[in-house]
Amino acid sequence: MQSLILRRFFVALLVMLTASLLSFTLLYFAPGNPAEAILRQRTGNDPNFEEIALFMENHELNKAYSSQCIQWMYMISRGDFGSSLKTGEPVLREFFGRFGATAQLAVAAMVISLLLALPLGVLAAVRQNSLPDHVTRVVALLGISIPEFWLGIMLMVLFSLILGWLPCFGSGTVKHFVLPVVTLGTGIAAALARLTRAAMLEVLPLDYIKTARAKGLREPVIIWKHALKNALIPVLTAFGSQLGHLMAGAVVVETVFSWPGIGKFLVDSIYARDYPVIQGFVFLVAAVFVLVNLLVDIAYYFLDPRVRFEKGWR
Repeated sequence: MQSLILRRFFVALLVMLTASLLSFTLLYFAPGNPAEAILRQRTGNDPNFEEIALFMENHELNKAYSSQCIQWMYMISRGDFGSSLKTGEPVLREFFGRFGATAQLAVAAMVISLLLALPLGVLAAVRQNSLPDHVTRVVALLGISIPEFWLGIMLMVLFSLILGWLPCFGSGTVKHFVLPVVTLGTGIAAALARLTRAAMLEVLPLDYIKTARAKGLREPVIIWKHALKNALIPVLTAFGSQLGHLMAGAVVVETVFSWPGIGKFLVDSIYARDYPVIQGFVFLVAAVFVLVNLLVDIAYYFLDPRVRFEKGWR
C-alpha cells in the first residue's frame, strides 16, 4: 500500500507539472492581449498603447516565453501561484475562497446521485426486462441525453418563473442549493444507474451467487452484500471520475445559476485573460483529479481482494 501511494504521488507531480506547462504555453501563444482586456473592463474604454505597455511592464508580461516559463515553474515549486491581474489578490486565496461553494455543490450532487443510482440500477438488473427495468433504462437515457445548461434553464423557468418556489440564481440559503444540485445530479445519477445495472447483470450469473442461493441465504443479502460489492468496481471508477470533474468546477451549472464557485470564477478569468488565475487553477484542478483518483485506487484495495493480489498491493 505504501509503495502504491508513493508511485501515485510521483505520477501526480508529473501530471500536475505537465498540465501546468501546457496551460502556460497555450495561454502565452493564444491570440489577444490580457492588458487590453483587463484595462477595458476597468475603465470601460479602449486603452491606448502607453497604458497597455505600462500594464505589461508592471506585471512582467513583456518578457520572453522562456523567461516567463522558468519564472512560473520556479514559483509553483515554492507553492506561489502569483496574483490575479484583475483583482490583485493571490491566486490561492481566490481559489480557496470559492472552493467551498463548489465542494458543497459537488458533494451534494454526488450523494443524491448515488442514493438514486444504486437502488435503481440494482432493481433494473434484478428484474431484467420487466417494467421497472424498462422505465429505469428510459429515464437513465433521458438523463444522460439532456444537456446540463438546457435542464438548468428549464428548471429555472418552471420552479422559479412559473411556480415561484425556488430562486433562480445566487447562493446563501437551502433553496438556492436545490436547482444546481438537481441539475448536476441528474446526468450523473443516470450514468451511474446504467453502469450499476450493467455491472450487476455481469455478476448475478456467476457461480458464487448460485452457491450463495444454494446455501439458503436470503435474496436481499445475496444482492446487496455479495453481488453489489463486486459490481461496485466499475461504478467506483466512474464515480471518482465524476467527482473529480465536479470538484474541479461545474462550469456550466455554476455559470447558469451564478453560483459563486471556482467554475464560474474560472470562466470570468478566461474572459478577462487573467493568466495567473487560469494557470494556477489548471494546476490545482489537476491536483484535485489526481487526489480523487488516488482515493479511488485505495478504495479498490478494500472492495476487491483480487485487486490486491493481481497488482501486488499486499
